[in-house]
Amino acid sequence: MTTRNFDALFAPRSIALVGASNEPHTVGSVVARNLLSAGFSGPVMPVNAHHRQILGRPCYPSIAALPQVPDLAVIVTPAPSVPGIVKELAEAGCRAAVVISAGLGEVLGGKTLRQHVLDAARPHLMRIVGPNCLGLISTPAGINASFAHLTPKAGDIALVSQSGAIVTAVLDWADARGIGFSHVVSLGDMGDADFGDLLDFLSTDRATRSILLYVENVTFAKKFMSAARIAARAKPVLVIKSGRSADGARAALSHTGALAGSDIVYDAAFKRAGVLRVNTIEELFEAAATLATGVRIRGERLTILTNGGGAGVLAVDALDAHGGHLAAMSEATRSALDAVLPPIWSRGNPVDIIGDATGERYGAALDILMADRDSDAVLVLNCPTAVADGMEAGRAVANAHKRQRRIPVLTSWLGGSAAAPVRSFFSQEKIPTFESPDDAIRAFTQLVEYRRNQELLLETPSAGVTIAPAAVAEARQILQKAAGEGRASLSEWEAKAVLALFGIPIVPTVFVTSAEAAADEFSAIGGPAVLKVVSPQVVHKSDVGGVRLNIGSGAEMGEAVAVMTRDMSAALPDAEIAGFTVQPMVTRPDAQELIAGIARDATFGPVILFGQGGKATEVIGDRAIGLPPLNSVLARRMVEDTAVSRLLSGFRDVPAVPMEALTDVLVRLAELSVLLPEVGELDINPLLADGEGVIALDARIALAEPGAKQTGPAIRPYPGELGKVVTLRDETRFLLRPIRPEDENALAEMVLKCTPDDLRLRFMGLIKALPHQTAARFSQIDYDREMAFVAVEPQSGHGEGPIYGVVRLVADPENETAEFAVLVRSDMKGKGLGYRLMTAILGYGRKRGLKRISGEVLQENSTMLKMARDLGFHSAASADQDVAHIIIELDRLPDEG
Repeated sequence: MTTRNFDALFAPRSIALVGASNEPHTVGSVVARNLLSAGFSGPVMPVNAHHRQILGRPCYPSIAALPQVPDLAVIVTPAPSVPGIVKELAEAGCRAAVVISAGLGEVLGGKTLRQHVLDAARPHLMRIVGPNCLGLISTPAGINASFAHLTPKAGDIALVSQSGAIVTAVLDWADARGIGFSHVVSLGDMGDADFGDLLDFLSTDRATRSILLYVENVTFAKKFMSAARIAARAKPVLVIKSGRSADGARAALSHTGALAGSDIVYDAAFKRAGVLRVNTIEELFEAAATLATGVRIRGERLTILTNGGGAGVLAVDALDAHGGHLAAMSEATRSALDAVLPPIWSRGNPVDIIGDATGERYGAALDILMADRDSDAVLVLNCPTAVADGMEAGRAVANAHKRQRRIPVLTSWLGGSAAAPVRSFFSQEKIPTFESPDDAIRAFTQLVEYRRNQELLLETPSAGVTIAPAAVAEARQILQKAAGEGRASLSEWEAKAVLALFGIPIVPTVFVTSAEAAADEFSAIGGPAVLKVVSPQVVHKSDVGGVRLNIGSGAEMGEAVAVMTRDMSAALPDAEIAGFTVQPMVTRPDAQELIAGIARDATFGPVILFGQGGKATEVIGDRAIGLPPLNSVLARRMVEDTAVSRLLSGFRDVPAVPMEALTDVLVRLAELSVLLPEVGELDINPLLADGEGVIALDARIALAEPGAKQTGPAIRPYPGELGKVVTLRDETRFLLRPIRPEDENALAEMVLKCTPDDLRLRFMGLIKALPHQTAARFSQIDYDREMAFVAVEPQSGHGEGPIYGVVRLVADPENETAEFAVLVRSDMKGKGLGYRLMTAILGYGRKRGLKRISGEVLQENSTMLKMARDLGFHSAASADQDVAHIIIELDRLPDEG
């Protein structure tokens, strides 16, 4: 259940306030005052058996006495009464309730009062906001169903928060700055409506241009990720997540588990969804206001224009602190500036045009800087002086901005009384403006991060990996054998065997139990070797002297076994020495020691970790987290988000690490994390990486706890099991499989091979080709909400064309109805491929549990309409006489042939 009955929350025809009061300073009286004064045009019906009137309005003694069934009820009564009130309202036909009442955690009859409320609402599909919340405000409908201390101004920003205290603080902060809201929702305990539901609603809400979230925890990660990814594609979504400290990080058996604290996992989830995370309320509104102006940047290079050298230096320091990049100045730009600026200008970036700079000087310089192709944005600073007019300079900047909008302009007029009117002027002109250079720089770097997150949603990855089912089965047998023996982890050689089955390069490792066997293995290796102790009581062998490197002979190997046995017995007398491992000594002097692994997060399920490895990996803490499934683009972003990535690019005489080899390991680990949920934690440390490639030197796998509930991936992985081969009437065979992100180019090629008339019939308008953004959106789908099957040759690999046909389905958040679209390459029409694609997607929809599927078809598309009738579609009323609206009820669908 997601946005069902949300119209009763945000556009009700009538509202009942149960628990309304005339008693001053009570929640019932504050909510009554807010509801009755916010401008709601429908009836507001107070309910309280002890009052005849509330603020001059008739008050009803009971719900049964109400003159009409309310669409929305606001409940502020004591906790024990709430379940009964919700039951009565739901049975009467009320479709939504805001439960402000707190204290519903009390247990009654074996269940909490909160659960009793949900049980009463669920049979009638009544939606609940809360309990234990501040309430709900919707300015387009004139609703203030909250006990907030003020009703906010109307605006286009939506705020959704778990904390009521944060809501009141934000409302107060925004009111002082003239910032308005479309909707404000306090979710409280999130008994029913949660972040995923609100994001689904707000993503299509016309009154909302940007969405702000205050998150303490996410309850249903898969729903949140699907909704956030959809919303972030439509409008800016910004989030503050409380709990950045490391106190919440759990104890773990592996380095990976210890490094994958909950906050960094949330960071990864927000990035993956295209959401921008900020740290403070002020940053939240600054970023929202900046993004709401429509400002977008194409790159990361900033030019600074100032009339004060000190302000420019402060801006450069802030840019460096925030990880930004100063634009290089071309000679052509420098020469152009020489022609319009005094000889003593700075002749570099920052562009200091001297304290007496007039508006004309600002405008001339800005015209030149905005035309510079080496810059992606310009920050204009102004310090008040007695010899120049700040407002004149501001108007010149605004005029230059109107003349040329190739790159965005940000402004910061420093000071108080003199600067305030200019900042107000910039706000009216929709030019982002800030009180200090640091605020402006922070906003710029947030724009950079937002752009990177958005681009991540649209980048085309290289071909993915396929793990053979036989390899997965063999790896599972290794895990099951260890679990059957009661072990909590695999041995090193078993762990490496699992990695090898998933295509990850390893150092061959053999287990031995004696000095003689170790010496024999050295002979088989024929070169320098490594000896490691095997003990159930020893996790990190190097910490206790359980590793011996660079052993040069069989005799030395035997001696190393004896010495290690003696030293271990002395250091850890209670430790059991089960044996030793022998492996070739890998000597790669220029290699970087990295760590890669898998951990399990209680909310988001499996996560992949990458960073700097070695003994001090936890101390250094240089790591990035990614959510599976991964592709080459996502894996590369993980690598780039670490400090060690700079070393991997090569320096001096050290060659660069081949990025494809490194990202391939991360992609394969992501596949492993999904296909083998029996793996609780996995470490590759060190993963050696140099110009020759990568290799796993050591590995550890901890099993998931027996019987423990496993949280699945927060993002549905590629459903390869849905692929099947079909045969057309002319015996041509095609593989119908779900689309993959790598199919973008093949999809665009398919469109180019379609006739203009076929494309017009499919897209209901003139189209010649699919632009990158559209093709990426069509190929990078959320398999939890959408599905698309492509027809390819049976033996084609991932991302390989050609594609001969495609059919797609987009479901509503309730998973009840969906819309379809289908396109067959023009030279393949008339062979039955379109029918097989439609049959496949209809069968998928029925198995998914959809009730009906609909589509829009031009009336002139007689071929498609005939096929639809043959499949069981019927026509419904359409607002456009040129378009047929067709629907099929899936419970009447015959079995797929």
